[in-house]
Amino acid sequence: MARKDTARELAELEALAARVVERALSRGVDVAEAIARSGSELSTKVRMGKPELVEEASHRGIGMRVIKQARVALTSTSDLSDAGLERFVNDALELVEVSQEDPFAGPADPAEIAMSAPVPEDLYDPAVLELDAEQALALATRGEKAALDFDPRIENSDGATFSRVAGGFSIVLSGGFRGGYATSYASLVVVPIAVDEGNKKRRGHHWTARRHLRELDSPEAVGAEAARRTLRKLGARKVPTCEAPVIFDPDAARSIVGMLAGCAMGSSIWRKQSYLAGRIGTKVASDLVTLVDDPSLPRAPGSRPFDGEGLLSRRNVVVEQGTLKTYLCDSYGARKLGMASTASAARGSSGDVGPTTTNFVLQPGTTTPEEILQSTKRGLFVTEMMGYGFNALTGDFSRGASGFWIEDGKLAYPVSEVTISLNADEIWKRVDAIGSDLDLRTATASPTFRVSAMTIAGAATAT
Repeated sequence: MARKDTARELAELEALAARVVERALSRGVDVAEAIARSGSELSTKVRMGKPELVEEASHRGIGMRVIKQARVALTSTSDLSDAGLERFVNDALELVEVSQEDPFAGPADPAEIAMSAPVPEDLYDPAVLELDAEQALALATRGEKAALDFDPRIENSDGATFSRVAGGFSIVLSGGFRGGYATSYASLVVVPIAVDEGNKKRRGHHWTARRHLRELDSPEAVGAEAARRTLRKLGARKVPTCEAPVIFDPDAARSIVGMLAGCAMGSSIWRKQSYLAGRIGTKVASDLVTLVDDPSLPRAPGSRPFDGEGLLSRRNVVVEQGTLKTYLCDSYGARKLGMASTASAARGSSGDVGPTTTNFVLQPGTTTPEEILQSTKRGLFVTEMMGYGFNALTGDFSRGASGFWIEDGKLAYPVSEVTISLNADEIWKRVDAIGSDLDLRTATASPTFRVSAMTIAGAATAT
């Protein structure tokens, strides 16, 4: 969609949402909230220079939440004909009559709902939507070719994938809010394969992703870096079981940050499914750690002007210099916990509402990743983790990992078939160095950081 087409599409989506809200209100519900969406997705893959996948789809649909006497019902449809919308509203009205009452159900506080929300123009790039399958395949082919040409030891490939998504939505709430905007996102990932001793296949990968097409790294740069990361895995071995410092590169670190984000959700707290329950105002990490959920970052993947309940977006400091400051709550979770909403609501395609992060980021330090490595006499540098070994209730963490062994501040040799473990509470409290290399390719992001000591066991599945 060009900019003019985007404005027209958003206006049509708003009119559609307003139509069903008005119809539901006229039939006796107390609250009606609708979200209308449209969009297009494209995914292409090449392997060994040949196209392997082209998937393209577009969608348009609407979801609605209605509330009547503390009873809630959700409905959605992609049938936007008059008859389809009539059935859609009727379904909502029938469901709400048989739903159970929930005393915490309800819309956001009317005093907090924004009457207007200026939308940043940098969330959407028309060039993303305009890119067709042939162009996407060409970009993927260039990336894979760069990897295969990088070194003769790159003998095979798991392919290169170029994907893009673009679309828009509009929310209309009976509490008075109307708003919508368009978004875009594109990515390229390249996965080369090299053969190691014993005919073991070593896979590496590298990727680039941005909201704006012209800000992606070149396919050649992505392919070359993917090849470098694959080749450095050759000769990987185990290390003896020990306790040592562990450095997480940004990709691996992002996974650790994501675990804490999930535990800081208000829904996890009131369900008693988080080790952070009851710990606001207490130390949960080292003084170096500040974690912020910030929806205002320019062109970042999770940026947005307002939340799913019509509240203006705001920057929430979740952990400040190691102290837990807040949970991320929608209105429902805030009522359950006796808190105020942090404008963290997301609204799903069926009209359902729940808390979410926007750009959840470990704030970078001033130390370069090279300086962190050089200051580590002996330890493990983690570049990948496998499996999901985390208990959010207890904080227990154990995952397979691969990377490099560190000796005298240098990467000595590649490592695979190891497991790293430590309670999440201790992981964050033992963070003793944070890098300056933050890259906002994803909505949950982290620079390199080091944990002073973790248990490293040589007994995981080989990579």
